Amino acid sequence: MSSPAERYAAARRKAAQAAQFPALDEFALELGFDLDDFQREACQSLERGSGVLVCAPTGAGKTVVGEFAVHLALRGRPDDPVPAADATTPPARRKCFYTTPIKALSNQKYHDLVARYGAEQVGLLTGDNAINGDAPVVVMTTEVLRNMLYAGSSTLQGLAYVVMDEVHYLADRFRGGVWEEVIIHLPASVTLVSLSATVSNAEEFADWLVTVRGETAVVVSEHRPVPLWQHMLVGKRMFDLFHDADAARKHDVHPELLRYTRDTVRRLELGEGRSAGPGAGRRGPRWRGPMRPDIVDRLDREGLLPAILFIFSRAGCAAAVQQCLAAGLRLTSAEERAEIRRVVESRVTAIPGEDLSVLGYWEWLDGLERGLAAHHAGMLPVFKEVVEELFVRGLVKAVFATETLALGINMPARCVVLERLVKYNGEAHVDLTPGEYTQLTGRAGRRGIDVEGHAVVVWSPETDPRHVAGLASTRTYPLRSSFRPSYNMAVNLVGTVGAEPARALLESSFAQFQADRSVVGLARQVQRNTETIEAYGAEAACHHGDFDEYFALRVAIADREKAIARQGQTQRKAAAVAALERLRVGDVIRVPSGRRAGLAVVLDPATGGFGEPRPLVLTQDRWAGRVSPGDFTTPAEVLARIRVPKHFNHRSPAARRDLAAEVSGTGLDRHGGRRGGRSRPATGEDHRITQLRTELRHHPCHACPEREEHARWAERRRRLERDTEELRERVSGRTGSLARTFDRIVALLTERGYLAADGAVTDAGRMLGRIWTEADLLVAECLRRGVWNGLSPAELAAAVSVVVFEARRDVDERASLPRGPVADAVDETLKLWGEIEADEAARGLTATREPDLGFAWPVYRWARGEALAKVLGSGHEIEGEMPAGDFVRWARQVVDLLGQIADSGGAAPELRSTARQAIAAVNRGVLAYHTSA
Repeated sequence: MSSPAERYAAARRKAAQAAQFPALDEFALELGFDLDDFQREACQSLERGSGVLVCAPTGAGKTVVGEFAVHLALRGRPDDPVPAADATTPPARRKCFYTTPIKALSNQKYHDLVARYGAEQVGLLTGDNAINGDAPVVVMTTEVLRNMLYAGSSTLQGLAYVVMDEVHYLADRFRGGVWEEVIIHLPASVTLVSLSATVSNAEEFADWLVTVRGETAVVVSEHRPVPLWQHMLVGKRMFDLFHDADAARKHDVHPELLRYTRDTVRRLELGEGRSAGPGAGRRGPRWRGPMRPDIVDRLDREGLLPAILFIFSRAGCAAAVQQCLAAGLRLTSAEERAEIRRVVESRVTAIPGEDLSVLGYWEWLDGLERGLAAHHAGMLPVFKEVVEELFVRGLVKAVFATETLALGINMPARCVVLERLVKYNGEAHVDLTPGEYTQLTGRAGRRGIDVEGHAVVVWSPETDPRHVAGLASTRTYPLRSSFRPSYNMAVNLVGTVGAEPARALLESSFAQFQADRSVVGLARQVQRNTETIEAYGAEAACHHGDFDEYFALRVAIADREKAIARQGQTQRKAAAVAALERLRVGDVIRVPSGRRAGLAVVLDPATGGFGEPRPLVLTQDRWAGRVSPGDFTTPAEVLARIRVPKHFNHRSPAARRDLAAEVSGTGLDRHGGRRGGRSRPATGEDHRITQLRTELRHHPCHACPEREEHARWAERRRRLERDTEELRERVSGRTGSLARTFDRIVALLTERGYLAADGAVTDAGRMLGRIWTEADLLVAECLRRGVWNGLSPAELAAAVSVVVFEARRDVDERASLPRGPVADAVDETLKLWGEIEADEAARGLTATREPDLGFAWPVYRWARGEALAKVLGSGHEIEGEMPAGDFVRWARQVVDLLGQIADSGGAAPELRSTARQAIAAVNRGVLAYHTSA
């Protein structure tokens, strides 16, 4: 217990702080809880007038600092100057914009601030909603603020603070550049509050903020307000990952856990852990980990619910709920079930009954009433929102989620379970990074509710506890800029500040800041390599003669031999391409090598289009798919012809079986003698190689007894010289790299008429500056060429969908299209894309993504008023039906682009009218509900 003197001294300090920071004192009194040290430090910096970067773990309370910026804006300053021109004019009202990366976060923060300050003081601006946009406090997505800055919106008047929540989204590959655009373009009078997850290069990011925004305080906190305990579940036994906090700091795994997992692996290797089911013992030991219902039941018994169980698969999340239901799990009381049903029914009243059955509503409700739910991007948005609400209220106890939940709204739990430490990133299965592990497990432990949080990793023989310890103990999450100039950005920058100042602005981006810093390390490496090259040169010196000259002859011979080999390969590939281009439907060919080796019949010759020919074939093994020139070591030869039915469906197993039988019935040999042999190189020595070898034999160094030792040193020097030259090119490429890219974009835009020769923005450029999509230039070209003119509303929705949609997985065959005007418009779009891609390739620019036809049928049918079941079934998906959540998300993006077309000054009046009709046609049913939600 403190003494009276100590209490008196503490009171004096508190009074002094209150006098120095009166606004913070007012704010802290309203909170009802004591501020943490990092929160107080950041708020004090704000009240002093400094910008601030706050990096702290999930759940630490970073948003308190953002809310203090809101308090400062609403409070105003008693010493705000009165304009000299009119002493009677009151000081301009100060504003605060609170930006978030996703609409769900914006909606949540809006409701939080309305509850605190009242609806008249707070507004909301997202792609879906515009509520009280002139309020002194406006919550918005980051893109909305970026668009305001480029448009010079009057709403920016009086702006004093901008809070950028989740600023580490700046590293996002697709949207991260928007954060840098905002930071760079905000007026100098605006104080920036940046809130970030814990990143390892916070100081570097802060150094950049100082260069572009002025004084910026850095406040970093590694402290979790709720301690996190790490565990591993091995079979039916739960172990602590670390013995104590000291062991966690040293990455020392609990000895008992190590011993038990080693014994388990040993028993598996000896065969004791084999499954007793059918086929046991045939294919070696198999580990059967704990079942998902057993994990949830155990967490319930140990008081660790509510829990989030991360399963990196949408299908896995849905299956987990079904497994728990089948096991008879029930985690809720009768009163909770009644409340759950009341909440659900109040939220889905606007969705038609026939759509609810298609969406699996009754199975979903059954799970919710038992306290179980899935949460992933494939779910209908309103279903996800209900799950979030019920989980936060403690009514749903266990949620099976993909990693997207870790980036979503505030959904803390008592416990987090990781089923695996590997996830699919869209291209391959990769290990979780320490940053991802920290972000996922950071959900565990609810401040003010839980004394401690728990993270559980489910063990399998492939999971090394020491690897888990490394993930749990490492806080490395470096912030890497994803910023790159786009066509839209270029015309907006040139139109706002002019071409040369625009280049300077790009040079001030975080991307260029990081690139310039990395150059220092590369330059040092170049210097070290240069010194090593000199040392290698001394070792390679020969007293018989000039060894550099001799070694150059050896290199010239090797290079000539490789060139001749490459020339042969090029000729072989050209012959294979030409042969595939000549194929027709019904031709029987032989695939010489690879997994699809054998006879095949051509179903679609794939003539025309862009790139290499990739005919669709059916093999005699009943596989249907596309083959490429790379599958042919020798040119494809037509061996026979058979009749292919006119409307042959290669997705029908029966149709494939019958046609494959016809292929086999031709009697042709499957392998045709030689199996995938390569054409033999032409005989006869190359004259230049003969000449070089003669010079080599007559060189003085050829007779040196230490010739090969000298050659080894010379080879090392040559490789290091090559590596050093690459380093020099990287140094040159990184210095001013963004400005060079910008110059190439400006040149392309000038050639296509979006910028005038003198750098002025043309009418077409102003239209491009108001198109906010990844394929901005392609959309602008379609509008200028009238590609979408004359289409009906449903046809227009289908035609524009190809420039926004992107399939989750690559699909071999091209998606079908509604015949007639839609197919014609899409063909024109593809031609324009080919022209743009060629221009981009010629200038060394990143190519615009190829249009994806996979969403054309679903949005076409939806806009025509067809039933949701039929619409979802028409998606071009590998897994079958298109998930409802994916349909809503892509339909919303189509609506967003249609809205831009409707507002575009560069579009024909008739097209703008059609776009508005298309928006009305798409915004129905589940879309209409989501729009108003």
